[in-house]
Amino acid sequence: MAEEKFLAFKGLKQYDPGMGWASVHNLSEHHLPVDPPVEATPSQPEQVLQDPLLGELFEQLHQPPQDELAHNWKVIATSVSILSQRMNQQRELRQRLLSIDQELDKLRTTILQDLQEIQRASDQQLSMAKLRAEVSSLAQARLSSKLRRTN
Repeated sequence: MAEEKFLAFKGLKQYDPGMGWASVHNLSEHHLPVDPPVEATPSQPEQVLQDPLLGELFEQLHQPPQDELAHNWKVIATSVSILSQRMNQQRELRQRLLSIDQELDKLRTTILQDLQEIQRASDQQLSMAKLRAEVSSLAQARLSSKLRRTN
């Protein structure tokens, strides 16, 4: 039979399933024998339910534990879940940003090529206009000279 030592304090009580709660008396050896647990018989549940301290104990057993460690782990698990979601969003946004950057580079290249083409066409038109102006000026000078000779 196992023995558990108790200090005999004033007001210290011991629960005996057959007798209920009883005061612990100052024993000379300062220990109390511990009886093996008694299984409930059909008549004992009524006695157990009438004991207010046991009723309170059973109420506490039916309530979910308010374990601070479990609460902290739930908070951590929630935070990890949110972190994972945000990392996925960040990865998707980076991929989208990379796609947009590539599209912007293509648009810049296209715009630069179009500007170069316009510049080339403008230069060609300017050259043609200068050539026409020179031809027109030369034609005017020759025609003027011919018309002066015929007079």
